[in-house]
Amino acid sequence: MAEFYELQRAMRAMRQSALQSGKLAILDLGSTKISCLILRFDGFDPSLSSDQVGSLAGQSSFRVVGSAITQSRGIEFGEISSMQEAERAIRTVLQSAQKMANLRVDHLIACFSGGGPRSYGLNGAINIENQIVQEEDIARVLSSCDRPDIGDGREILHAQPVNFALDHRSGLVDPRGQIGNKLDVDLHMLTVRAKTIRDLAYCIKRCDLELAGVASAAYVSGRSTLVEDEQELGAVCIDFGGGSTSYSVFLKKHMIFAGSIMLGGNHVTRDISLGLQVPISVAEKIKTKNGGLIATGLDDRDLIEVGDETGDWEHDRRTVTRSELIGIMRPRLEEILEDIRTQLEIAGFYELKSQKFVLTGGTCQTPGLDTLASRILGQQVRIGRPLRIHRLPQAYSGSSCSALVGLALFAAHPQDEWWDFELPSAGYSSRTVRKAVRWLRENW
Repeated sequence: MAEFYELQRAMRAMRQSALQSGKLAILDLGSTKISCLILRFDGFDPSLSSDQVGSLAGQSSFRVVGSAITQSRGIEFGEISSMQEAERAIRTVLQSAQKMANLRVDHLIACFSGGGPRSYGLNGAINIENQIVQEEDIARVLSSCDRPDIGDGREILHAQPVNFALDHRSGLVDPRGQIGNKLDVDLHMLTVRAKTIRDLAYCIKRCDLELAGVASAAYVSGRSTLVEDEQELGAVCIDFGGGSTSYSVFLKKHMIFAGSIMLGGNHVTRDISLGLQVPISVAEKIKTKNGGLIATGLDDRDLIEVGDETGDWEHDRRTVTRSELIGIMRPRLEEILEDIRTQLEIAGFYELKSQKFVLTGGTCQTPGLDTLASRILGQQVRIGRPLRIHRLPQAYSGSSCSALVGLALFAAHPQDEWWDFELPSAGYSSRTVRKAVRWLRENW
């Protein structure tokens, strides 16, 4: 546990160093593709880290100077399954991006969808000793949160304050400088399997780079595709990946819940391969070119050539109707959406006044998915594309690159994490200081 928090502190220091040096690589580790951007920073102001709790912990303008995408190898369900294959794929995409940018980078920030993410809601409360909320009070109230039993072999990926209350006045974004007697905080914590992060860190080290940060793909996809009103009033971003489907719930501009389903677009492709008795590559082409989810009367007469290459003329020239293809694809995507709805019901999302759903990721481009999602999840569904960033190639502006673009925003505008606040040794009773410092040392 202590080793992991040392890693978190080291990554945070390396991220600051990378931003100040003006160059950084970001990497989206997907089960279908691995994509990379090289960012050039025009300036970074770390003094802005205290401007707003839970919001921007630093600001930097940046532009994309290099980019590359390669087929994923050694990655399954958003996690590294083969270290050697993953290393080769990462080296390939990094070298291509650096060649395009004509520069070498030393630091990298990565996101992934695996690790079995679990969300926890924590709260803490303290009394304000001099009635004016200071930076030290933020550190004390965060350290007062009772850490839940997250289980063996799991580590904290994100831990962010999402709400402050001062003397029963809730909904405060930043209580510092305000007058009150009691300060409360609500904090969201996301945990993943420790092995996932350690494997990633080791793989990046083998590629002669330093890991300067990690993030959940569900979180960064939400930051890039949800508009400001959706993040404020409440919305879910569902990222349909190849090996898994991840989702994140945002409210008051913060992520308050996240999770994933170990089913994705690759499972739809396998269903087509088994149903039509064709290779995976042929099934992927059929899904991309002719796939759909909502059948009409015309689909019974719309014939699709299977186009296999077994050498058997009759077998290779088979045709299926589009209705048959829809009948193979629809059950799997219904299963994914129903699993997500079940998890959101358990989390209490449907008790919120605003219930919007934004679909992103490569599989969301399947015709009719938004209609199917509106029947299963709720009426307010739209397809989301990532925000535009300076000099981003057009090929990276689609839904399949939402996590990559969100990771660029995360790198340039990181949000305050639990460990962003250091507790000083002056101004408090020795008992309080010893307790808080011991807690910080043991946990962060």
